[in-house]
Amino acid sequence: MIDPLAEVVSLLQPSMRFSKLIVGGGPWRVRRSDPGDLFYCVVLEGECLSSPGAGEPIHLTAGDFLLAPSAQDIVASSHPPPPLDVENWPAAIGDGVFRLGAADAAPDVRMLIGHCHFESPDAALLVSLLPQRVHIRDQRRLAMLVKLVSEESRADRPARDMVLSRLLEVLMIEALRVTGETAASPGLVLGLADNRLANAIRAMHAEPTHAWTVAELARQAALSRSAFFERFKQTVGLAPMAYLLAWRMALAKRMLRNDQSRIADVAERVGYSSASTFSVAFTRHVGTPPTRYANDREPL
Repeated sequence: MIDPLAEVVSLLQPSMRFSKLIVGGGPWRVRRSDPGDLFYCVVLEGECLSSPGAGEPIHLTAGDFLLAPSAQDIVASSHPPPPLDVENWPAAIGDGVFRLGAADAAPDVRMLIGHCHFESPDAALLVSLLPQRVHIRDQRRLAMLVKLVSEESRADRPARDMVLSRLLEVLMIEALRVTGETAASPGLVLGLADNRLANAIRAMHAEPTHAWTVAELARQAALSRSAFFERFKQTVGLAPMAYLLAWRMALAKRMLRNDQSRIADVAERVGYSSASTFSVAFTRHVGTPPTRYANDREPL
């Protein structure tokens, strides 16, 4: 059976930027600006506050896991928070461990954090289909996966990058499927949690070459055309045909980067009856013709 969530995460192609163990003591606050990369954190001991991206700070305690697929700005602090004029930068103390707060303060929090980059040129679109923040409590599997990622990132082993990429994919999928029906923001996870919409989403992923219409997709969801359209747009954040177009273009980009296929073959594999029709749609969606896109991009 086609798994749309696994397909989207795989297409994102996550790669590790860095992973570190943070030890904090006393009052501290740290700020970091990121280019919209994935951020994750698991609290091993103690408690802290963290706010990746927009939204109120989240109170994290031992065993909590936090993931933000696209964190532009990250603010974390001790709990309770320090005065506003307190701001620190992690100080390396050796072996991948970093310290926050006064050097003479007794450690009261330990956490593993990591930052990942998505290699996909469609990262912004694909990330928009995921929850903005995922906060999960007491999930040992997630803590174990984070530990494996952290260990692998600091090791010099054969096939390290490949192993890290696969571990990051598993980490994301595990976090997103645990959040399931609790996902607050519209997107793919929320759509897949809706049994009726999930049928239509899986159908689009299973047969991207099919000439889907809203009426056909509504039948897959056992809903009227109007009810399906509104429910899909509100839950996923895109209209059904916009979602299908975005998914087809993401598949086409991957083929153009990695295959030696002719434009006509790519067009057929993503549901277009002719190379010219596909070229017009691709150019409008991407901003450059498929031939130029294929020549300008390095294979991933």
